[in-house]
Amino acid sequence: MHASRSGRGARRVRRALLATAALALSMGVALDGVATAGTAGTTGRKPAVGPIGTLGPVVTRAALAPELVAGRGAAVAFDEQEAENAATDGTVIGPDRTPYTLPSEASGRSAVRLAPGQYVEFVLPRAANALTVRYSIPDAPEGGGIAAPLDVGVGGRHRTTMTLTSQYSWLYNQYPFTDDPRADLLHPDRWITECACVPAATQPAPEITKPFRPTHFYDEQRLHLGRTYRTGDRVRLSVPAGSPAAWTVIDLLDTELVAPPHAERGGVNVLAFGADPTGRRDAAPAIERAIAFARRVDRPVHLPPGTFRVDRHIAVDDVTIVGAGNWHTILKGRRTTLAEPAPDGSRHTGVGLYGRSAAEGGSRNVHLRGFAVEGDVRERIDSDQVNAIGGAMSDSTIDGLHLHHTKVGLWFDGPMSNVKVTNNVITDQIADALNFHTGVTDSLVHNNFVRNTGDDGLAMWSDTTTDARNVFSRNTVQSPTLANGIAIYGGEDNTVSGNLVADPVREGSALHAGSRFGAEPFTGTLRFTDNTTVRAGTLDLNWRIGLGALWFYALDRSIDADIRVTGDHYLDSTHNAIMLVSEYGVKDRVAIPAVHLKDIRVDGTGNSVLSVRVKGSATFENVDARNVGAVGVNNCGSFNFPATGSEFALADLGGNDGGWLAPWMLPDTLTCDDRPPVVTPPAPSTW
Repeated sequence: MHASRSGRGARRVRRALLATAALALSMGVALDGVATAGTAGTTGRKPAVGPIGTLGPVVTRAALAPELVAGRGAAVAFDEQEAENAATDGTVIGPDRTPYTLPSEASGRSAVRLAPGQYVEFVLPRAANALTVRYSIPDAPEGGGIAAPLDVGVGGRHRTTMTLTSQYSWLYNQYPFTDDPRADLLHPDRWITECACVPAATQPAPEITKPFRPTHFYDEQRLHLGRTYRTGDRVRLSVPAGSPAAWTVIDLLDTELVAPPHAERGGVNVLAFGADPTGRRDAAPAIERAIAFARRVDRPVHLPPGTFRVDRHIAVDDVTIVGAGNWHTILKGRRTTLAEPAPDGSRHTGVGLYGRSAAEGGSRNVHLRGFAVEGDVRERIDSDQVNAIGGAMSDSTIDGLHLHHTKVGLWFDGPMSNVKVTNNVITDQIADALNFHTGVTDSLVHNNFVRNTGDDGLAMWSDTTTDARNVFSRNTVQSPTLANGIAIYGGEDNTVSGNLVADPVREGSALHAGSRFGAEPFTGTLRFTDNTTVRAGTLDLNWRIGLGALWFYALDRSIDADIRVTGDHYLDSTHNAIMLVSEYGVKDRVAIPAVHLKDIRVDGTGNSVLSVRVKGSATFENVDARNVGAVGVNNCGSFNFPATGSEFALADLGGNDGGWLAPWMLPDTLTCDDRPPVVTPPAPSTW
């Protein structure tokens, strides 16, 4: 069929309008020219139910038009639609990047708030039979969460009700947080920004508003619709008039076409060993019997469709476990209090698949594929081993899992080598999504989707033993509420490439390399290659300075690796695109001597392209920048301000466009402004 000239023109106009709407709304520019700062207790403007609601779906990636992040991040099966781009009679909150507010933790820093009786309606961009809703509802006054209904209508026919919960959200107070909004300060002997003081040492004692520092507002739920709906069918999410929730915030909707259940031919079916697929009886012993038999006969274990209750760790070694697909097979467990603390300090246990500890030789040849792990972790207790996947697993693969409501999705305690973590979805974790902790080598983390972690999304931590020759590639990390999207703490010859990182909220940024937490030194080469960051470069609430979307931090020692940053794109950075810093107390003992940046694009900074607060040097080649808020380079060196110039030297290797690296700044002109004003940049656009 050939489209008419007028039809093609109409579609071009339509696409242009949709792209403009997606960019404007996702980047904090209201279509009516009014930007609002919504908070947990206020609302912003109401969107017009006009062009966006009637023209069709606005599909985004990390709340951006997809062409702005093409080739970066995970290839996923679902289509993302931001609620602020959909038809609604509710109220848009945000955009706002201020921590402790509902918009700041929303994807794209904006969402839609519904009162009872209101709705938000999306249009399916492709055929779909399943959806995921990211939402927030209020906590109970005393903490612990509430439940509230959300009606789902699809295609004007299918109607069902989801039961939303805030049991897994709403943390408060100082690290490691509490779920009690009435709690006094957990650490009154520590300095806090709210009073710029140590409360316990201050007279008169400062008044601390309760709840103190509310955070981790969002959760998400999946719903299989039971049949396939067509492109163009409408999905309406509405709050019943009698809802016990005073408000319901909808952040986004993901829709996808889920494949039929997979049957593992020749697999050892856990049902044959007595596993209950209804979730009523403990299935752990039956699964363990199936694993033991499968190892004897050298066959995989098959987890068929169903919900299998597992309230503790299942040990895995030299075994393959295959589910029917992570929408069909679920290992679901309750958090269980141990009779006495375990040797590792754990006070609780919960659902998880664990390799043997490295001290016991670790596990090998473990292959886990195609199921979900649904935990019950509602508070952060760092000593607890309540992760979905744990222990040491060399020569192993973790593929196609959905990990939800555990402390950490995958926490590997090495030494271990050659693990491949691919194609997983990891959401709503109390802490990290994945951490290579202690001597993990020659391993790959590829094409994983991460959203709403309470700490680093993906991390390598060379604690006591060096992590080496690992690659984090083509992953998407969105909305870590604390710390960084991707963080590297020490190590040798590690690479971060092709990732998409968006919306870090506080005390971290999108990409981070830090000599911190007692990590082994950086050696060899550290590579950041072809990554894209979006709405990063946050304000550090302790230092009260803006970070960089890419953030180097020399604290315990110098970062003395050969650092190569090539092909990265830094979009709409709240403060800086790139930052190098040390702590004031160690500024004369540490340095970052060798950073090389090439083929970089910077589109929008609130402050600078480069902010320097450490001694060392960097080279720049083909680093192009536009929409820079303040001076291109904010070079403070290590704050000694010698007459000879900054202790940090810049070298221009050519091709640096946009005027941000002016000749007068080279090689070491002091251009230090401790806290420059923020100039909000326009939304990013195609280069």
